[in-house]
Formats: sequence, C-alpha cells, structure tokens
Amino acid sequence: MSQPTQPISILSETECWNLLGSVALGRLVTVADGQPEIFPVNFVVQRRTVLLRTAEGTKLVSAIINKNVLFEADDHNVAEGWSVILRGTAQTLRTDEELDEADRAQLIPWTATSKQHYVRIRPLGLTGRRFVFGSAPDREFAAP
Repeated sequence: MSQPTQPISILSETECWNLLGSVALGRLVTVADGQPEIFPVNFVVQRRTVLLRTAEGTKLVSAIINKNVLFEADDHNVAEGWSVILRGTAQTLRTDEELDEADRAQLIPWTATSKQHYVRIRPLGLTGRRFVFGSAPDREFAAP
C-alpha cells in the first residue's frame, strides 16, 4: 500500500533552486521609510543567486540601503503548489566583469522602460515548501 502524500513538505536546497529557476516572476521585499515594501519583478537564477534588473527608484534605493532583503517566488497547478523564500543581501553590479556576467543571463525587462541597474541577491538562507491541494480533514466537534 502506498504512503499517503503529505499536504505540506519541506523542499531541499537543490529543489528550491530548481524551482526558482523554473519561473520568471517573483517578489522582492525591502523596507522604505521604515515600512515594508513588496515589488513584483522578473528575474533569473544565476550561480545560485537571484538576478534582477530595475530602474532608479524606491526598489533600487531600498534594496541597496537596507541590503538585507527577502525574495519570494511560487507557482501552482490544480493539484499542487510551491513557495520558495530566499533571505539574502542585495548588491548592485558595477564592475565590467559583473555586468558582462549579468548580460549573459539575458534578463530582458518585461516593460518598455529603461532598467539600467542589475541587482544580485546573494543567499543567507533559503527555504521552500510544496503544498498538495485537497479538502481539509473533517473537523471533530466536542459536545457542549
């Protein structure tokens, strides 16, 4: 008899990176003016880091000033879903070598705007979970 599938399972680091590399849309979480901010971003995984592009503005400034950021990506289908959260440090790429490597990732902005700045998030921690969808177990009620 097969083992029933658990509704929630913890992903390994390798599974987390593989799943991050399978999608292109994530969320960058920073702090601006003492308040949390979340920005949807397209991204790529390069050498077990997250690479994104941005224009000047709140997203860039808050990521660099704070350095410590969260990044989250997820996906789902009708049967299951997953979520990966990366805690890391953000840095803008400046040297010719860094920029050449980033250009090789072919990270194309989704919007027709100039996004001249690359930001790389280096991981400090990576966690992920897979969710199998289904009905909640029956609730048992205690008699009054």
